[in-house]
Amino acid sequence: MGLFFEEDNGGKKKECQIWAIGGGKGGTGKSFLTSSMGTYLATHGNRVVLIDADLGGANLHSFLGIKRPRTSLTDFFDKKVPLSNIIVGTGIADMGLVTGDLHSLNSGSIKYTQKQKLFRQIKSLDTDFILIDLGAGSHFNTIDTFLLADRMIVVIVPEITSIENMYHFIKSVIFRKLDIALSSIGLKQFVRDIWKNRGEHGINNLRELIDYLSGVSSSTRDVLQKELSEFRIQLVLNQVRSSQDVSIGVSVRSICMKYFGLFSSYVGYVEYDDCIWNSINKRQSFMKEYSGSRCAIEIQRIADNVVQQRQLRVLRR
Repeated sequence: MGLFFEEDNGGKKKECQIWAIGGGKGGTGKSFLTSSMGTYLATHGNRVVLIDADLGGANLHSFLGIKRPRTSLTDFFDKKVPLSNIIVGTGIADMGLVTGDLHSLNSGSIKYTQKQKLFRQIKSLDTDFILIDLGAGSHFNTIDTFLLADRMIVVIVPEITSIENMYHFIKSVIFRKLDIALSSIGLKQFVRDIWKNRGEHGINNLRELIDYLSGVSSSTRDVLQKELSEFRIQLVLNQVRSSQDVSIGVSVRSICMKYFGLFSSYVGYVEYDDCIWNSINKRQSFMKEYSGSRCAIEIQRIADNVVQQRQLRVLRR
């Protein structure tokens, strides 16, 4: 698509927001929210590229009501086709799609050099927003893609298994970030050894690990402060059925602070509604077919909050 191309801008970072939508568990609605938020952004004066990074089960195109594209990330990895050349139309003006692949790839087969090339080309796309739909699990390639983003969005549903998976996913994200950050000062193995023997140091969670590492030296403290001071997770709750469900987002935000020492933002929720499932089963674009629905308005609020880094205000009863 002519609107999206790699641009030589002298190494200067483009004014483009990259969003990654993850969470560890499958079935929480990541693809639905990615397609819906992308549609909202594109229909409000923005150029958008959606990237389906669920290489083992790419289905983002189905949520847009289009057939599986012939080109995919397989062409990028196997045939060396530039990322900008595999963006296809979605039927929505100013929004393109890069799809994953069902069979020939999995996240574990991607080499480090391939991943870095993909990341460089994602960052060089000439567009306003890039939304990356991540697959389930916590493979380090999935985590690294999540960490690539300017807005890191975690989607959960009000179920204990979803919250547990979210906890493990965020733990993997933070540990990976610590691993990368402290490698720069030669402490990669040190961090792993401390965590492995955390019982000997009285460390019970990642928040206490970070506190311990901050006391090792001033250089360690400075690196951690730089890497974590603006690190934010933005939480979205999907399939909400009650006011009690809505408050789960507040509780999860507290969990992130207690166990990770992490400031997170609860940016919104989407209520359960049969019209969502109807649109999915009929392979329709929800935001086109139900643009005036309550759920569409909730999705708009989430997208606006993500852009502005605002939180949802929840009034407890």
